[in-house]
Amino acid sequence: DSEEDIKQQENRSNLKKKSSKTKKRDEETERAETKKKENSERAEGNQSTKEELSLAASEEKANPPPSSLVVLGDYDRKPVQKVQPFLPQWLAQPKLVQKRIKDNLVPIRDVPGIHPRLLKKLQMNGIESFFPVQAEVIPAVLQSASNGYLMGQGGYRPKDICVSAPTGSGKTLSFVIPVVQVLLDRVVCQVRALVVLPTKELAQQVSKVFNIYTDGTGLKVVLITGQKSFAKEQEMLVQKKVTGYCSLADIIVATPGRLTDHIRQTPGFSLTQLRFLIVDEADRMIDDMHQNCLNQIVKAAFQVENDSGSNMLFQRTKPGPVTAASSCYPQIPLQKLLFSATLTQDPEKLQQLDLFQPRLFTSVYSEKKTLGDGTEAEQDTNKKYILPEGLSQCYVPCDLNSKPLLLLHFMLTMKFTRVLCFTNSREASHRLFLLVQAFGGVTAAEFSSRLPPNERQRTMKEFEQGKIQLLISTDATARGIDVKGVNYVINYDAPQFIRTYIHRVGRTARAGKAGVAFSLVLRIQERRFLRMLKDAGIQDIKKHPVKGNSLKPLVQQYEEALSKLEKTVKVIETGKKI
Repeated sequence: DSEEDIKQQENRSNLKKKSSKTKKRDEETERAETKKKENSERAEGNQSTKEELSLAASEEKANPPPSSLVVLGDYDRKPVQKVQPFLPQWLAQPKLVQKRIKDNLVPIRDVPGIHPRLLKKLQMNGIESFFPVQAEVIPAVLQSASNGYLMGQGGYRPKDICVSAPTGSGKTLSFVIPVVQVLLDRVVCQVRALVVLPTKELAQQVSKVFNIYTDGTGLKVVLITGQKSFAKEQEMLVQKKVTGYCSLADIIVATPGRLTDHIRQTPGFSLTQLRFLIVDEADRMIDDMHQNCLNQIVKAAFQVENDSGSNMLFQRTKPGPVTAASSCYPQIPLQKLLFSATLTQDPEKLQQLDLFQPRLFTSVYSEKKTLGDGTEAEQDTNKKYILPEGLSQCYVPCDLNSKPLLLLHFMLTMKFTRVLCFTNSREASHRLFLLVQAFGGVTAAEFSSRLPPNERQRTMKEFEQGKIQLLISTDATARGIDVKGVNYVINYDAPQFIRTYIHRVGRTARAGKAGVAFSLVLRIQERRFLRMLKDAGIQDIKKHPVKGNSLKPLVQQYEEALSKLEKTVKVIETGKKI
């Protein structure tokens, strides 16, 4: 019995243990289930809150609440309004000159104040009328020297003059006539007028015009460009006497580099009596390359001379405030005359020239208003440059390989005559000349700095006489030159800058005549080229596509010319090596 009782007790205790374990398991499963329920409830709650928030946000977007914040910008493209520059009064309100040359010629006798001797000279050279620029500028310069060259009008310093007008509008005669007239009464030979130009050819051209109008007056014109030896030029400028050095020039026409050399190295060369400083192609002279030269000229003009004598009476000092002391003795004023087809509108660059109360004469204005007396019209801020009125402009989209064929097509198929063709470098000019020469059928010549000056002069003369039909040139050499009888300008290499384009196409349609300018533009350059013209206010350029079929007849001969040229180049290279 006792054993059975013990067994029963053990069974009971085992059952109790089992029941307690199962209870624990049940409690754990209950807890896990409750946790799961809680988590699912939480997830459902979060989802519902998210849905509520998104609904609220969409409602806010649909009906945004009024905000005090200002929206400064968005991503929509809007046309940007151009900011107009703030210009000094003389730039913003210039004296406007008539653009149309043919319709506004002024008989030479209607321009007041011109000396009878000069009127006779003008008529002898076949000039019966002045162009609008000449009719405005000549009286202005003469008026500034109405009391003689020793002092300005009313004893005051004369105003400087700037002229911005298209190429071929007669700017050279605008300063030649008044300068010669003002110096007609001079007694002692001194450098009274100095004309500074960027190229030798342009200097020669201006010197030639001065020689025509100083002939028989006793005035001496000297050309300084480095074409003669330095010693020879020194002999032309100054002469040494017992009493000292005396000047042999009244008017000097010079290029910057050579002039600077004479200022530094020529004994007795003086600019202290200089009355007129004329800067032609002024925008190019303002560049850093020549800015130092202009500063040196002004410095030399105000240099104090040690020698005593009559010159001391008119010794000048640098301009300053007008006082009783500064006005008690006469001073020869230095007047600056600036001329350019593309005169910069950048006041900072013009500031470097230290102009005195300048007056601007310009042909760049809008024609919306009637001109009247030439002062009522509004200046056109979009049209920065003006081209000759008789000029027609075209551009030809092309690829690199077809450019030589297009030039030959114009010359041989279209029968263009008296063509001035521009490239971007003298190497390109030479290569193109050799290619045209190898092709044959066109009388061509090159005109670049790789040729000596006398050869360039001869080439230019032959071109003007019609012996050469195609003149291949660089920008630097042909800038500003009055090449007579150019019918067509071809930009073989598209110009990279608008000023280059203006000066190139301005070689034709000069003095009111008609002319055509073609630009060969690579398709990759087309967009940029047209934007450049548009920004400058030039919109009347026409697209002139040339079909490939019209170039086919030239291809075979062109390929033969290319292979011939390759052989020539190889022979030259081997010759150089030997």
